[in-house]
Amino acid sequence: MPIYEYSCRACHNEFEAVVLPTGSSPVCPACGGADLERMVSAFSVSSEGTRQMNLNQARKQAKKIQRDKAVAEHEAIHHHHH
Repeated sequence: MPIYEYSCRACHNEFEAVVLPTGSSPVCPACGGADLERMVSAFSVSSEGTRQMNLNQARKQAKKIQRDKAVAEHEAIHHHHH
């Protein structure tokens, strides 16, 4: 049973659907539309390289969130004193 990714042209919802050879065509779960575009799915590969890349991306994102929090805290303190 293959799982395909679709994008609805009507509401732009992206979703996955199991497509059976004898089943009917999928419809958008958000709007019920049938004008769908099958997207190219990226397959998952797990290796030391991909794990390290994912870890680096997570660290970068966490650093950005921490920086944003520090800026917001500084602005809140600065605004409070004026």
